[in-house]
Amino acid sequence: MKKVLLTLSVVIAAVSGLFAQTSFQVIPPRNVIAGNTFYVTYRLTNGDGSGIDAPAVAGCKLLSPRPGVSTMQSVEIINGNQTSSTTEDYTYTYRAEKEGTYTIPVASIQSNGKTYQTKQSQFKVLPPDRNASRQQSQGGGFGYPAPTIDNPSSQDNAAIGKNDIFVRVILNKSHAYEGEAIECTLKLYTKFERINSFMVTSPPTYDGFLIEELDTQASLNEVEHYNGQNYITAVLKKCIIYPQKSGKLTINSGKYDLSVVQLERVSNGFFISARPVEKSVQLQPFSQTIDISPLPQPGPASFSGAVGQFKFESRMSSTELRTGEAASLEYIITGTGNIKYLKAPKPVIPNEFEQYTPKTEENSRVTGTTMTGTVTAEYTIVPQSVGEFRIPAQEFIYFDLAKKEYVTLSAPGYTLKVAKGSGTTSSVDQRDIEAKNVDILHIKLGNKDLSRDHTPLIRFWWYWSIFGMLLLMMIVATWAYSRHMKLEADVVGRRTSMANKVARKRLKAAEKFMHSHKSEQFYEEMLKAMWGYLSDKLNMPASQLTRQNIVDTLSRRGVSSDVSDKVINILDDCEMARYTPDSSLDSSVEALYNEATDVINAMEKSRISKK
Repeated sequence: MKKVLLTLSVVIAAVSGLFAQTSFQVIPPRNVIAGNTFYVTYRLTNGDGSGIDAPAVAGCKLLSPRPGVSTMQSVEIINGNQTSSTTEDYTYTYRAEKEGTYTIPVASIQSNGKTYQTKQSQFKVLPPDRNASRQQSQGGGFGYPAPTIDNPSSQDNAAIGKNDIFVRVILNKSHAYEGEAIECTLKLYTKFERINSFMVTSPPTYDGFLIEELDTQASLNEVEHYNGQNYITAVLKKCIIYPQKSGKLTINSGKYDLSVVQLERVSNGFFISARPVEKSVQLQPFSQTIDISPLPQPGPASFSGAVGQFKFESRMSSTELRTGEAASLEYIITGTGNIKYLKAPKPVIPNEFEQYTPKTEENSRVTGTTMTGTVTAEYTIVPQSVGEFRIPAQEFIYFDLAKKEYVTLSAPGYTLKVAKGSGTTSSVDQRDIEAKNVDILHIKLGNKDLSRDHTPLIRFWWYWSIFGMLLLMMIVATWAYSRHMKLEADVVGRRTSMANKVARKRLKAAEKFMHSHKSEQFYEEMLKAMWGYLSDKLNMPASQLTRQNIVDTLSRRGVSSDVSDKVINILDDCEMARYTPDSSLDSSVEALYNEATDVINAMEKSRISKK
C-alpha cells in the first residue's frame, strides 16, 4: 500500500509540473566596479531549456562562452494540495571594461517546443577607486588577495581610517520652507563586507523637525561610488522630516560602535595568506545642515500651518431637522504635504445647537518623498430650538509649494430648517450650550432689605490698631533680617564670637580625660583647646601661632602682660608634660586645668580689641 501511495504522489508531482507555468527571466548584477568580474544569471522556471546563447553586453567582456548550469526542484504541500516547481540557472561570467550604464539585451531559450525571451535589464559599472592601482601593487604573493571592493576586508592589517567606514546624512534637498517634506536617509558606507556587531550609542537628533519614520532593513546590499572611492552601503534609517522653524537647522547622525573583520597578512616563507582579525570601530557623528525659509509674512489670519497641495470639501447629512435629532457635518481635506499634522477646521455652529466633541480621522501614506492622505473632521450637532439657522461657509488656507503663495479653499455653508420634535439628547461628552437672551428680563420691584451701613473701615479704631501692629512687626522683622545678614557676612566676627564656646567644649573633653587619669590625652586636648581658642580669638592662622606672635598680638590688643605670660606658661607646661608624662601628678593636672579656665575667662573679660 505504501508503494502505491508513493508511486501515486510521484505521478501527481510530475503531472502538476507539466501544467505549471513556464517563465524565463534574467537576474542582473548589482553595481559593478570597472576591472572586476561579475555574473549574469538566466533563470528558466518549470521547463527543460536548450539553445541559449549569451548575448554580448556593451562595455563588458564575456570570459566564458559556456554557462554554469544549476538545477533545483521543490515540492510543497499546502492543505493537502501538492505543487512542485523546477528552476534551471544559466550563469555567464563577464568582466567590466569601463564605467557607465549598460543594458543586458534580450536572451531567448527553447523549452517544450516554445521560445521564451527575457526582458532588457540595466546595471551600472562604477569607476575604480582612486588608489586602485596602489592597492593592486600591494596585493600579490601567492594565496593573498589584493584589496578590492569585492574583498574589502583585505586591508593588510592597516589602521582603519575615517574614510574606510562612516555614516552619512543624505537629504533630498538643500533648501526648504517651514512645513515642507524632506526625505532624510542615514546610510552606512564601509570598505568591510563583514560587520559582526553594530550598536547605537547615541541616537540621531532632528532638532526643529517633526519625524515620520519609514520601514527600512539595514543590510549591506549596494555598491556606491562616493568621493572617488567605492563602498558597500546600507540604509540605516529613512524618514520624512518636516521643519517647524526657519533658519539653519542641523541633523546629527548619532554615534555608533561597530566591530569589523579585517584580513591580516601572514607570511609563511614563499606563501602569503590572510587571517581574519576583528577590530572595534567608533563612528563619530556626521552633521548635515539645511536652510529653512520662513513662510511669507504676514500670513492669513486663519492659516493653521498646512503646506503642500490640498483639496477641501464638506458634507452635511441633512438640512431638514427636528429638535433633538442629531446631524453630522464633515470637513474633508485631501492632498499631499504635511497632512498628518493638519488642524481640523472649526465651523461656526449657532448657539441653539448642542455640539458634541468632534471626531478626527487621519489616513495617510508615504508617496515618494512626501506624504499623501485624507483628514476627515466630523462634527455632530443637535438642534434645541425651532427655526431656520445658518452655518456659514468654511475656509481652509494652505501654502502652495509650487506657486509659493497662500491658497484659500472654501466649502459651502448650509441653511438648516428645524421643526419641532420629541427626541431627547444625552449629556455625555457634550459642550454646554451658551444661553442666548432673546428678550428683556423682568425688573423686580419692592424693598429688597438692602444694607444701609456704608461706614468706611478707616473710621474704626481697631483698623488703625491692626495697621500699627502690622507696621511694627514689619519694621522689627526687617531689622532682624538685616542684622542676621550682617552677622552672616562677618566671617571673622562669627569666628571670634564662637571661640569661647569651642574652647569650652574642648576643655570639657580634657576634664573627662583628667578624671579618667589619662594624662597624655588630657594634655593633647588642652593644647587643642588653647591653640584653637587663640587662633579663633586673634584671627590668626595656625601657621602663624608662635609664642612671640601671640605675646605681641595680645599686647597690641590691650591684654595685660600677666595674662599673656600665663597663656605662654600653660602652653609650655602642656608641651613639656606630653613628652614627660611620668612627671605629671594629678594635683598638677588639675591645677593646669583650672589655670587654663581662668586665663580664658580673663581674656573674655578683657574684651580683646579687633585692631
